Amino acid sequence: MTQTINPTPVYLEAGKKRTFAGAIDWPGWQRAGRGEAAALEALLAYGPRYARVLRSTGLAFAPPAELDQLQVVETLPGNATTDFGAPAMTPAADVTPVDETELQRFHLLLQACWQAFDAAVEQAAGRDLRKGPRGGGRDLDQIVGHVIEGDASYLRRVAWKMGKTPAETPEEALVRTRRAILDALDAAVREGLPERGPRGGAIWTPRYFVRRVAWHALDHAWEIEDRLG
Repeated sequence: MTQTINPTPVYLEAGKKRTFAGAIDWPGWQRAGRGEAAALEALLAYGPRYARVLRSTGLAFAPPAELDQLQVVETLPGNATTDFGAPAMTPAADVTPVDETELQRFHLLLQACWQAFDAAVEQAAGRDLRKGPRGGGRDLDQIVGHVIEGDASYLRRVAWKMGKTPAETPEEALVRTRRAILDALDAAVREGLPERGPRGGAIWTPRYFVRRVAWHALDHAWEIEDRLG
């Protein structure tokens, strides 16, 4: 008997120069390429790496083995952020409310992504990261700082204010920011969000908030791993 394999729903965010492909149900599993086909191929290639990230969570994730197991359910127009190298558009599925069961699932996913990032940083400590073809690329401390700053900016997208601590190590800043992310996510799901931020800024849905935080952690975890190889 032939085993039926359920397709993996994905969405595309197509900019002029770069396209992102992301798995609807699996925040963090999102890759880019020069066009839709390249983005889908990159997503497929990173499936086993994403599976390793989730290994400790107990979540049932099996990476697809073939491109035809990726089912495109939505294509969104990208913008300048897309072309710069970061996803920026919210898929329709991310407007769906989050219940308590899925909230706990999101906690597990985020913690797994953070663990992957921390493991990559630990592996790279004291080692040089390979530079790009023109000598570009952040060093390890700069990557860690960038992730902290990015996560802090994401918190504003769910109307969460996080005070600054004058003196703290990068490790302490990561812990504090991650605690705020989980608290902000809980509040967004259980208490709701305003339509606009305090200065008129766009507000993200809880699902998209998780998607962006998870993507950012894994994108840089995998960058570190690849630049060590």
